[in-house]
Amino acid sequence: MTQQSPEALIDPNRAPTLAGVERAAAKVAALLPPTPLLPLDVDGRTIWCKAESLQPVGAFKIRGAWHRLTDLTAEQAAAGVVGVSSGNHAQGVAWAANRLGIKATIVMPSNAPAMKLAATRRLGAEVVLYDRVTESRDAVAAKLLEERGGTLVHAYGDPWIIEGQGSAGIEAAAQMRARGIDGPDRIVACCGGGGLSAGLALACPDAELIAVEPEGWDDVTRSLAAGEILSVEDLAFPTECDALQTPETRPINFAVLQARGVRGVVVTRNEVRDAMRLAFEKLHLVIEPGGAAALAAVLAGKVTPTDATLVTLSGGNVDPLKFAEIISE
Repeated sequence: MTQQSPEALIDPNRAPTLAGVERAAAKVAALLPPTPLLPLDVDGRTIWCKAESLQPVGAFKIRGAWHRLTDLTAEQAAAGVVGVSSGNHAQGVAWAANRLGIKATIVMPSNAPAMKLAATRRLGAEVVLYDRVTESRDAVAAKLLEERGGTLVHAYGDPWIIEGQGSAGIEAAAQMRARGIDGPDRIVACCGGGGLSAGLALACPDAELIAVEPEGWDDVTRSLAAGEILSVEDLAFPTECDALQTPETRPINFAVLQARGVRGVVVTRNEVRDAMRLAFEKLHLVIEPGGAAALAAVLAGKVTPTDATLVTLSGGNVDPLKFAEIISE
């Protein structure tokens, strides 16, 4: 197993660090090939799209899951892990747990896309369903941990998860340097709870970072503007960006985002769909709605690209019929 963190692994509330991101990046590089960094012309300027949709589980979440689970002690690994996820983190944890021989239980919303539920189960994880509107997934997970024991692997509010997701920034910066590009100087990231955004903020401390959320689920954007953590106002607000449906960010994420001066941007359903179609047409990629949010912000003119702008295409786990409907519009 990979060398464990110098932190004693007894405090899940430790602060994530750049050194931790770099250690996670080394772990991921030893496990997986880098995902492509693809050029895309937008109004005469080239942006660089990090195709995390091509990860083995179809999303960047494999990074944080691998970093977290490979840092478990032998005793922790034997007790298993409990995760909370709308689908992509679920698959990341299930994939890592399967490879490491660790029992994984994932708390998932009952209305999660069918393909995400099926994929998580195929990877060997137990799925426990909850109602996204009337139940708290964190409360369900806490009860499971009380009953069964184990280690919580939160989808975003965890220092190892944040560091692992940030490995995408280390990887992208190296790919840019290999092309003679001094960057990234601006990063546009899809944002749910803020795990990826916080990780990228640590990984690329000199880059401006914009966190992009879908309309109705813009709690991070509002929180950054207000200077305090705010919750989603309507948990029943309809969105196709299921990967970005988080009720509120956590203090561990917010502290990183606030310290780095991250700002939020909100995109509409139609803007996301436009981005999915363009990614399919120009990059030949299948991107799920939540994974297309960052690109949507650039295409809609809500973020002005530079010559060294990095955009995350963070996931591609979309039900085939839904994808066919969207790209055929």
